[in-house]
Amino acid sequence: MRRRDFISTGIGAIAIVLTSEQANAATASVMTIYKDPNCGCCNLWAKAMENAGFTVERVNTDDLPGIKKRFGVPSEVEGCHTATIDGYFLDGHVPLEAVRKLLDEKPDLAGLAVPGMPEGSLGMGSDPNASYDVFAVGKGPDQKTSIYYEVRPRS
Repeated sequence: MRRRDFISTGIGAIAIVLTSEQANAATASVMTIYKDPNCGCCNLWAKAMENAGFTVERVNTDDLPGIKKRFGVPSEVEGCHTATIDGYFLDGHVPLEAVRKLLDEKPDLAGLAVPGMPEGSLGMGSDPNASYDVFAVGKGPDQKTSIYYEVRPRS
């Protein structure tokens, strides 16, 4: 009798785990990346996000300034491409660690931005000496920015 109970409990536990994994997969967020159709670094950044497990939708556009304006990216922190996920924007070559931190912490922000196209940033080559800042962009009309994450050379 105990063996039957043990087997039933085990089967029940496996069913719960599988159901939980299916629910998590069903609620996984889609990252939408708006990019220039001819930009190679945007494709590399998108591929890195896919490799990290994100579901990525690429949208080619010739109107990146309009996309940035639509999502409220301040001009002083504009980067290469603009992505959206879970109500946030990610502008430019935001590193995976900063994206994960944002999605884990869920701060009250509009998004994150890496201005320009820093050498060694995600999608811009692999440079262990890369050094740049990821800016948090606040909500509201003043769009206050502050450093959210720092990328510094590995020791």
